[in-house]
Amino acid sequence: MIITTGEAEAPDIVERAKRLAQETGCRYVPRGGQSLRKLARRMGEEDVLVVLHEHVRLSGPDGSVTEFHPSMGFVRLKRVLRGKPDPMLEASRMEEGDSVLDCTAGLGADALVFSGKGGPNSRVVALESSLPLFAMLKEGLRTYKSQFEASDQAMRRIMVKHGHHLEYLRSLPDRSVDIVYFDPMFRDPITSSDSMNPLRLYANGEPLDEESVKQAVRVARKTVVMKETRYSGEFERLGFTVMQRGQSKTTYGVISIDS
Repeated sequence: MIITTGEAEAPDIVERAKRLAQETGCRYVPRGGQSLRKLARRMGEEDVLVVLHEHVRLSGPDGSVTEFHPSMGFVRLKRVLRGKPDPMLEASRMEEGDSVLDCTAGLGADALVFSGKGGPNSRVVALESSLPLFAMLKEGLRTYKSQFEASDQAMRRIMVKHGHHLEYLRSLPDRSVDIVYFDPMFRDPITSSDSMNPLRLYANGEPLDEESVKQAVRVARKTVVMKETRYSGEFERLGFTVMQRGQSKTTYGVISIDS
């Protein structure tokens, strides 16, 4: 993957692009007035991350464009801050100041809700194994402006890391994180989900494995939570208790540690 800017190549945006390239191990390439497709072809790369003013977008080999946006995470956070319930927070039993490891960050919608609920004394780590998604999430969370200060502050507090969740979990001490959260690609995809469809090209499609859950149970102090489709066999296979949740197509499974 290469990192570049929009056609304007403003000095501050160029510096942001160079910094992101250094942080992620990717190549920064000056735009030079070229189209993204021509630039990618010249550099022998398929994916191009474009750093823009206060946001970032990812251009794929098939011409698809994915732009960072907090999406439903923004809507959910506003509801939470008004005192409304959120099924993910209820399942995890999160309280202000809790620490969270989001093992499958994607574009950070769930991490945003966790961070907003946890407040400035919480610690939310968002782990993403896909390099293009990791790079877009890292830059998006620190530069995107939503016109809602509480959301922007919550985004800035999230620590984004690149890596596979099993390796990362194995590196952590016992009982070192309050909540471990998984939102793997569903075994039976909900293809009508507009927010997920652009990510399928990049997201890790492997099923959650038993060893990852075992490590999560070792690491967690309160709960291990997994999101899946309502009637998925993954909950039973991996030992999660299903949370009853109205008629929603998705629900949460929970493993309680301290009960």
